[in-house]
Amino acid sequence: MAATAAIAIVAVEEDGRIGASFPAGVLRLERVFPVNHSVELEELIARDRARHARMLQNFAGGIGNFPVIGSSDPFLVGFYYTKVKLGSPPREYNVQIDTGSDILWVTCGSCNNCPQTSGLGVELNFYDTASSSTASLISCSDRRCASDECSRETNQCAYTFHYGDNSGTTGYYVSDLIYFDTVLGTSLTANSSSPIVFGCSTSQSGGLTKMDRAIDGIFGLGQQGLSVISQLSSNGISPKVFSHCLKGDGNGGGILVLGEILNPSIVYSPLVPSKVHYTVYLQSIAVNGQILPVDPGVFVSSNDRGTIVDSGTTLVYLASEAYEPFISAITAIVSPSAKPIISGKRPCYLVSSSIEDIFPPVSLNFAGDASMDLRPADYLAHMGFLEGAAMWCVIFEVNDLGLTILGDLVLKDKIIVYDLARQRIGWAEYDCSSPVNVSITSGKDEFMNAGQYVSSSPRSVPFNLPLARTNALLLLFWELMIGSYLCSLTSMLLVVFLDI
Repeated sequence: MAATAAIAIVAVEEDGRIGASFPAGVLRLERVFPVNHSVELEELIARDRARHARMLQNFAGGIGNFPVIGSSDPFLVGFYYTKVKLGSPPREYNVQIDTGSDILWVTCGSCNNCPQTSGLGVELNFYDTASSSTASLISCSDRRCASDECSRETNQCAYTFHYGDNSGTTGYYVSDLIYFDTVLGTSLTANSSSPIVFGCSTSQSGGLTKMDRAIDGIFGLGQQGLSVISQLSSNGISPKVFSHCLKGDGNGGGILVLGEILNPSIVYSPLVPSKVHYTVYLQSIAVNGQILPVDPGVFVSSNDRGTIVDSGTTLVYLASEAYEPFISAITAIVSPSAKPIISGKRPCYLVSSSIEDIFPPVSLNFAGDASMDLRPADYLAHMGFLEGAAMWCVIFEVNDLGLTILGDLVLKDKIIVYDLARQRIGWAEYDCSSPVNVSITSGKDEFMNAGQYVSSSPRSVPFNLPLARTNALLLLFWELMIGSYLCSLTSMLLVVFLDI
């Protein structure tokens, strides 16, 4: 490996021509590591990660890409989850995607009453602060500790969470690295990391203790200060917007990005301000184009009413004042072609043909003239056969407490954008197995597609994800071989003189 490199210094004349006003010079480079010094791969990776972290401090935009597993089918998985990497060395954890809570937490190795195996066929991993070289505990006096629960004996910032299904978890907060892919430009991605605060669960209760659908934790994507999206946005690593597209058919899956998925069909509706959850202004419900006779006050947001968007909920819950008119309207329309019955207190229908031919479309109408259109498959489930006919049942639930919750049943097969910066939520019907366009830099007309890069500028160039990763590896190779200074200078010259 050469210890020095000759670099021809060129200049741009006033008329725009590239000239050789400056003589070629020799830039002497110091080796990052001595020739006879053995370097462990982990040390090289740690050095490169630190450099990326410095780069990202001034990076306003970019996306974090996470895979999605699971489905909305309540008879299969019943929820969607993703994989996050935490700690040093990084370990992978399966966590439920939950926009109805704020904190990312994973199960601690010392957790009491916690599942050891999962019926989903995934290996359960347990987080251990002692096994991560970058982990640190959050003390009660730490400014990031917003909890009223603190252990006087250990001085640890603790928490207790309770969820709508009567499950719960207790534990303490830690700080460690989270890893994700970040798009740095039109043809380059980087494996990036950032320190975040998350929970280490030491005890669980309710449904969280059941082994049939056990995973490693919950990925809270709410809008409070300790949510992952808020922390990364505050650090300047990602824009204050995230999106998901949850696939409803087949084996499920989809995509989750810490960024804005773009689609010309997306409609937006404002968020109700100063709410803990993603609360929207539901104004009416229409069945087959006819508005249900429901007092609009039923949907008005208050302490115990309103409509929230919650990916951590599988079903849809309607306020009781809206549920009964909803069922009545559907029954009146389908009765000539389907036999209404009650099965286990659930309204069902015996159908001898396609539900698309019999059941009406439903529209949820929101402020901002934004409607969410639902197909029969979004509010019905096939429950077997009876009397020689297929039995389809309404799987919307009634909520006697007055709160309307929009869960995965209506969020699936749609792009959903949570725009915290503009305080709005957007959606559009979409095939979630298809590539999506994602904004790379906030406020600019640049987009990234899973297979190509698209820009409204005439200088559009291909964006290929495998090639981008290859370029990133090549850049890493040269950084390690001759130090980061030369690569940074070369990149700067390319930007100035080639306008890339």
